[in-house]
Amino acid sequence: MTKLLSMNRRNFLQASAAGALAGLAPGLLASRAAAQTALTVGFIYVGPKDDYGYNQAHSEGAAAVKTMPGVTVVEEENVPETVDVQKTIESMINLDGASLIFPTSFGYFDPHMLAMAAKYPNAQFRHCGGLWQKDKHPMNTGSYFGYIFQGQYLNGITAGYATKSKKIGFVAAKPIPQVLQNINAFLLGARSVDPAITCQVIFTGEWSLAVKEAEATNALIDQGADVITCHVDSPKVVVQTAAGRGAFVCGYHANQSPIAPEKYLTGAEWAWGNVYSNFIKQAQAGQALPNFVRGGLKDGFVKMSALGPGVSDAARKKFEATKAEMIAGGFSVFKGPLKDNKGKQVIDGGKAYAEDAIELESMDYLVEGVVGSTA
Repeated sequence: MTKLLSMNRRNFLQASAAGALAGLAPGLLASRAAAQTALTVGFIYVGPKDDYGYNQAHSEGAAAVKTMPGVTVVEEENVPETVDVQKTIESMINLDGASLIFPTSFGYFDPHMLAMAAKYPNAQFRHCGGLWQKDKHPMNTGSYFGYIFQGQYLNGITAGYATKSKKIGFVAAKPIPQVLQNINAFLLGARSVDPAITCQVIFTGEWSLAVKEAEATNALIDQGADVITCHVDSPKVVVQTAAGRGAFVCGYHANQSPIAPEKYLTGAEWAWGNVYSNFIKQAQAGQALPNFVRGGLKDGFVKMSALGPGVSDAARKKFEATKAEMIAGGFSVFKGPLKDNKGKQVIDGGKAYAEDAIELESMDYLVEGVVGSTA
């Protein structure tokens, strides 16, 4: 969307007869549902669509939807996690006739998406994350997410073979369960190569803070880390800074190999095109959309970047074998005996968690070998 169109979206209801248009929305949506094959879908991003990260991954998913017959896609980028997202949703419904909305950012869910779902009960809303609860949230809302920690484990395998210092580094935004899963999986993958490897993590406190991300990357390298990965909205700064210092990098969210071709080992990427296409097919067929959708490598929710020139033959062999096990459904990233980095046993010996285990949804610890704190 151009800046002008973005402004029009956010100010649409203030600049027009909002009440009348809102009243027309249910009928408009019903007529579209009757057509089934004609569907307008809205995608909302918290940052730019070309950020080499979180937003780009979703934009690539939207691009796949654009190729589907009978589908019109409307998008808006750089929408903050404020009432602005409500204005964007309203204009997509009333101005564009969207009946299915994907507000992709974590902070869009409550209160913003929930408020719009209550106001427009004939529209469907699906949010990226794990926040939807059956006994709490409207049935015209839902969530989708992927087990991308599988990809971080595979990242860790390549890091385990590439590191010379036996120190790898992780730049993270916030210590929430999904971030902790990724940090832990990265180290566990590396330790499957060499149990002596350690991982230092630095939390920046924000999803997008370029200055702190650069500082954290430099600090990790200064302390000996020679392979770096991250979990922030846009890995671009981390990847460029690390590669510029001569460290290897593993990507996240989208493919960052073009900005560090010689130092990029591989990356854990989202495959949102598959997820969004499934939602669209169900909507066009007049089927009820699922409210809670999850998947990993075997489900086509997650994919890996191509292996880079810094990946050895031994690393490639172990990487491909482990990836094949994950796709077949016979591999567990988190299994015991496993201790946290404070010495407490968190997974007993003989216990192995499937990727969809509820225990992983509430992970609140860093595993043994991670230097850092969740506090």
